[in-house]
Amino acid sequence: MAKDTEKLIRQLSLISFLMAERRPVTALEIKQDVEGYSQMNDEAFARRFYADRAELESLGIHLKVDKPAEGYYEAENYSLPPENFYLPAIEFTDEELGALRMSLHLLDGEFAYAEPLRLALQQLSWGKPNPLEAPEERSVTLAVTPGAGGRDVSQRLSKIETAIFRRKTIVFDYYTIGRDSTESRKVDPYHLLYKGGQFYLIGHSHERDDLRVFRVSRIRGKVGYSSKAEHDFNRPEDFNPREYATRTDWQLGDPVGRARIWLSDRIDWLALRHFGHAGEVSEADDGVIFETDYANARQMVSWVLGLGEHARIEGPPELIDESRERLDQILAWHADPPEPADPIERVAPEPEEEDDREASPIRPERFARLVTLAGILIDAARESRKLELAELCEQLQVSEQELRQDIDVLNVVNFGGGSYVLYAEVTGEQVDVDPEPYGDNFARPARLLPLEAKALVAAIDLIGEHLPEGWLAGARQKIVDALGQDPAQEGLQITTAKGDDSEVARVVSGAIAARRMLEIEHYKEELDEFSQRRVEPYKLMNGREGWYVHVWDPDKDDTRSFRLDRIRSATVLDESFEPRPGIEPDVQGWPRTGEVADSRIARVWMMPERARWAREDKRVVEELEDGAVVIELPFAGHEYLAREILKEAGDAVVLEPDDARQAVLEAAEALAGAVKR
Repeated sequence: MAKDTEKLIRQLSLISFLMAERRPVTALEIKQDVEGYSQMNDEAFARRFYADRAELESLGIHLKVDKPAEGYYEAENYSLPPENFYLPAIEFTDEELGALRMSLHLLDGEFAYAEPLRLALQQLSWGKPNPLEAPEERSVTLAVTPGAGGRDVSQRLSKIETAIFRRKTIVFDYYTIGRDSTESRKVDPYHLLYKGGQFYLIGHSHERDDLRVFRVSRIRGKVGYSSKAEHDFNRPEDFNPREYATRTDWQLGDPVGRARIWLSDRIDWLALRHFGHAGEVSEADDGVIFETDYANARQMVSWVLGLGEHARIEGPPELIDESRERLDQILAWHADPPEPADPIERVAPEPEEEDDREASPIRPERFARLVTLAGILIDAARESRKLELAELCEQLQVSEQELRQDIDVLNVVNFGGGSYVLYAEVTGEQVDVDPEPYGDNFARPARLLPLEAKALVAAIDLIGEHLPEGWLAGARQKIVDALGQDPAQEGLQITTAKGDDSEVARVVSGAIAARRMLEIEHYKEELDEFSQRRVEPYKLMNGREGWYVHVWDPDKDDTRSFRLDRIRSATVLDESFEPRPGIEPDVQGWPRTGEVADSRIARVWMMPERARWAREDKRVVEELEDGAVVIELPFAGHEYLAREILKEAGDAVVLEPDDARQAVLEAAEALAGAVKR
């Protein structure tokens, strides 16, 4: 039998024995009556018992120890108070439970933490309707969910997640994109951050003797442990993950200056909605002055140029100079485009083998799965109900072989000690269960283990305010109160999605739930115009650019999707509407790909110094001999394309079509004129 399986049997047997005895017991009694310990000598027992207690404590299951005034460990008495094992009662409303169920269905399949989320909802929904049953109606749909990004990244993320939990120092090779070099790193992993569609690791770099942020997709090869010790480090008490979650692109690194940015009163609300937390605001003529620290001058200039005539750098002088130089470069290259170097032959990458678990890399502790399975089996036995093998595999997201192995483990939990839990047998396509008296100890939901709690709160934070007001927010607070801490502080931080606004989201979700007409004031950024719309709201939908509300627009006699952060105001009207059939957004289309139905394609040259960034996030169609690349950029309007090229801050040139390049030149000329004024 594998050592990990032996350990699980000992730990579950220890819980079963202590819960059955309901009194303090000695170490000698545990050695004699708990499955897995009896054949050990005293030294081996002391070592294994200590390790098992420590691991159970790391899972949130704390044994009570009554220590004598003097003496050795044999004189200590051990017990497991029910409150240290069972999940505290959480009184969810039906709406809150429905919202939690919907969260699972929205995220299942691609969410990196989908499997521990399933187990967490099994525990929270104990005695209530099956949390895996699909909600009858969904007011939210997701086009993009936080998967890990391929099998290799999945495996690295899983290893990092385990290392954070076990406080293990890790080693890996890391590609530093700024220096275009791959170097070895030794890191104490503190926290994972999901931001802008990417997972980031925050930890103490031994090479730099300081905190550093690593993009998980830039880790090369395998992630390994630096030692065989049980634990390698303790996370500093003053570490605050929120400081990293709220940093903007121009603040990733050590500050080099403080920028003063003028924002026009036409778009100041939009800019500050996203980035107001990153600086301070004061009144100015026709707008506001936004002051913010920056670590990367190019990123700072990129943001300002992307806002067009509605933003201007007021200081410091060196940032003004860089902005002007980059704008001059855009003007020069679009008036007289560079001649691209010859392309080189690209070698197509080997296709990856299919992996059924690629999209859900973080597997829960087997301990959690066994405890959940025990509860399911005991419930079925109490009701004299047989379980379908296929349904049980689907419920726990395990193969038939894994399920059979888990059942074999539960069948021997404290069998030798006489307080065994159950006996289950797979017969054909069903599972028959005979409960034992001690099985009652597992007939109530156990505490959420750290990974389950983390997955649950991460799912809530990802969906945020996009379900009817109060349902998820209220459920989240109840979970945090029951756990005694916020799991988001213990290893995974979810940042607010780009293109989102929680206040607008609450208003819109309320209108969807009540089937009420919605009046919005919408800003069309590419045309720099506002419009009043009176619409029937149907669904909130996320995509590459952020969150949208999908509506029927009576004035247009057609569907429309409006990005939430472009809605300056939203009002629920008294007028209700009868839902029309078939009003569903195409989540496999433009929300996921960025290409609308009438998109055109621009061929864009990216200079050699920026090519490696383009390879990460753009559609590269040609590699050139001088290190530059050509990318394809879909666009539906010249205004959108011009804004995207301005954001590249002089590092990109539209090669074709000619009318698109001319449109970028005209936009840059207009911006240059506005800057001179």
